[in-house]
Amino acid sequence: MTEPRAYAGYVFDLDGTVYLDDELLPGAGTTIQTLRERGAAVVFATNKPLETADQYAAKLSGLGIPTTPDQIITAVDSVVRYLRAEHDGARLLTIAEDVVDRRLRREGFEITADPAATDVVVVSFDRTFDYAKLNAAYRAVRHNGAAIVATNPDPYCPTADGGLPDCAAMLAALEACTGRRAKAVLGKPSRWMAETCLHRLGVAASEAAVVGDRILTDVAMGKQLGAAGILVLSGATRAADVAGSGVVPDLVLDGIAGLLAGDDDR
Repeated sequence: MTEPRAYAGYVFDLDGTVYLDDELLPGAGTTIQTLRERGAAVVFATNKPLETADQYAAKLSGLGIPTTPDQIITAVDSVVRYLRAEHDGARLLTIAEDVVDRRLRREGFEITADPAATDVVVVSFDRTFDYAKLNAAYRAVRHNGAAIVATNPDPYCPTADGGLPDCAAMLAALEACTGRRAKAVLGKPSRWMAETCLHRLGVAASEAAVVGDRILTDVAMGKQLGAAGILVLSGATRAADVAGSGVVPDLVLDGIAGLLAGDDDR
């Protein structure tokens, strides 16, 4: 593909694609408004589990992109989907912030602080990560045989000042000390996240595009769905990174405004 085409539905990443910190990226608002006016379905999918769907929707609406909570999919949605299918009734010990714990409790899961009572350790992007959390998770895995599940594979989250260590950093610490690997790493590009996005979008995969700033999460999820994977260079990925990634985007754009510009293919 050498230029954008119209799709019936779009899955947009957030950080580094639609906005950076609290500022819309160039053309984001106009592009999404135009696609909606043309009849396209639009949802937003993020691997960042630090806010609820209500909060993400309020943020986008406040930035001028009217959004409802059902148009937001986070990595925690894929965790819930996976746990219900593979570990229903499991007791969870988490390396996570309170927002993740609250969501898991609302979905009916028991959260425990007792390593001996743990069936699954859920590892997430956690800005409160400390030795006590690592030690509890270590004991649950090494001493009690708990499985490890991670919310997402991202090594860092893009920000205007250079980024923040993300879930992969916390997961690496736990895997290093336990000698065990995660049974599942969810969020984008996992099939659990992909299926959730496609269900929420409500269009055939062949008529959908996943648009984001990471090749190995956003573009790879598009490929897994059978949708287009469109890379934007407004966040975590530079043009020089594309050739060696092993995943070939259907289209590479400077930013999402390029979706409306047939001559903005790079």
